[in-house]
Amino acid sequence: MPPTRPAPAAGATLAAGEAFLKYYVDLLNYAYTTGDPEPFLTQSDKDCEGCQGLADYVRKINGKNGGLRGDYKNTLLDLNEISRSEDGHLRGTAAIKSGTYEEVATPGASPLQQAGRTGTMEFALSPSPSSDWIMFEMALRE
Repeated sequence: MPPTRPAPAAGATLAAGEAFLKYYVDLLNYAYTTGDPEPFLTQSDKDCEGCQGLADYVRKINGKNGGLRGDYKNTLLDLNEISRSEDGHLRGTAAIKSGTYEEVATPGASPLQQAGRTGTMEFALSPSPSSDWIMFEMALRE
């Protein structure tokens, strides 16, 4: 069962945006585990290219099909430089950490060892028709 949006992530305030990012990372972790990106895609703008790219990845490589093994889940460490832009979006960066894990790109392929690391999520959030934040743009950088 995918995570549900927590009450603090409702609305279009700065505090709701911060809570939404934590929730979104939980949705990404759900997708990494199950191979099901639909829960995070429903919380993403349909034109979010980074979101679509990550969805394509987890459909192929995920914990459920053995494509990810170990401590592959992300942890949100810190939100940096988050602010409301003139167009009404929230923009900023977040520090994300993963543990050590193995990635198997295709069945029967040799596992690629991935060392634990801290990366950056660059993001923009947009208000949805229901006045909650959704992911508008997202890129994960190591």
